[in-house]
Amino acid sequence: MSLRFPASRRLRRRFFTRDPITLAMDLLGCALVWKKGDRVLAVRLVEVEAYLGEGEDPASHAWRGRTARNSQMFATGGRLYVYFTYGMHYCMNVVSGKEGQAGAVLLRAAEPLVGEALMERRRGRGGRELTNGPAKLCQAMGIDLRHNGLDLVEGPLGIWPHERPGSIVRTPRIGIRRGRELLLRFHDPVSPYVSHRSQRKPRSEH
Repeated sequence: MSLRFPASRRLRRRFFTRDPITLAMDLLGCALVWKKGDRVLAVRLVEVEAYLGEGEDPASHAWRGRTARNSQMFATGGRLYVYFTYGMHYCMNVVSGKEGQAGAVLLRAAEPLVGEALMERRRGRGGRELTNGPAKLCQAMGIDLRHNGLDLVEGPLGIWPHERPGSIVRTPRIGIRRGRELLLRFHDPVSPYVSHRSQRKPRSEH
């Protein structure tokens, strides 16, 4: 399948300078695209989690304020916030909001669109295990701490509108100890690449 991602359709700054919950829902179905020379990698986002700002969300890295590690969460929306976790994995987030208003959307899972062979070589496997988790997605796309702060509006990695899901399911976030009551995880209910099927009755958003 041949897909094109023209510069004219790339999502601009105003798309990202909104609150993380709105941004999270609108990111579902978008294409995350890496362009470098003749190489193109692209995935369709099917699962995301919103993380709120300072004092709003105990599961957020910004809960206690700005630090050296989380400083990108306080940047103008449209940048990448990458962190290292469990001593072995990278996770990437899209920064939301205006300068100084911390917020981010964790990219949890995606469906491969372009460059699947390279993703499989990086991951050492294929199928739904290729990109059905935040660390797997980073590995498949070649994202690590070198890309923390990357501008998604101007840099080699960007986001394009692609194929919106027919419906959106909203559930608690995964793998957190605090803020479990907040329904800030959103996913495409028909995608086989979603990382986790909630055991609780989900809420549908249309």
